[in-house]
Amino acid sequence: MAKKRRMPLNRERVLQAALQLADEQGIEQLSMRNLGQVVGVEAMSLYKHVVNKEDLLDGIVDLVARELEVPAIGGDWKQEMRRRAISAHDALMRHRWATQLFVSRANVGPAMLRYVDATIGCLREAGFSYLLADYAWNAIDSYTYGYTLVELSFPFAPHDYGAAAQGFLAMIPPAQFPYLNGMAKEVIEGRHTGLHELTFGLDLLLDGLERLL
Repeated sequence: MAKKRRMPLNRERVLQAALQLADEQGIEQLSMRNLGQVVGVEAMSLYKHVVNKEDLLDGIVDLVARELEVPAIGGDWKQEMRRRAISAHDALMRHRWATQLFVSRANVGPAMLRYVDATIGCLREAGFSYLLADYAWNAIDSYTYGYTLVELSFPFAPHDYGAAAQGFLAMIPPAQFPYLNGMAKEVIEGRHTGLHELTFGLDLLLDGLERLL
């Protein structure tokens, strides 16, 4: 019986395998040894396709950047920035390890460069100076990444908010913490879900940026 021919390795296949490994097992499990086992080669063979672990990380970050909505230059800038931020949040929630790498690396892969260039271009064509465009997209990204990190690391699942609020109620007596107590009761009694929306703060940011124009 003939052996099944294995597809030859290339950089794209190595990076896609690394992305899948990080998604399924966490970024801390992404090593050359583990990746080699996934693609069926010795770890040393991977160095034909990636320079080192840092190059590997840069590569998979850029794969995530491919999933981000690229703003249309010349389009409605508020709509494009809103769509851009929602897209980034959604992609980072799919790849739960990626947010920290987005904020801690230079991220100069081709997909990311195209994404950032189009972002600046969209804002410039809307009338922002380069200075204000830089402030604007970094403010939007800081909010988006921060919101995403909180959602990823929050200690309670949404369906547990009411029970969690009930559990904390004894720690926040109304005589000492009247407003915390009042907020907790809103959640306990179902008048407030406790859930927060990315778009609430995003729209406040965009409205504020619009006033700068």
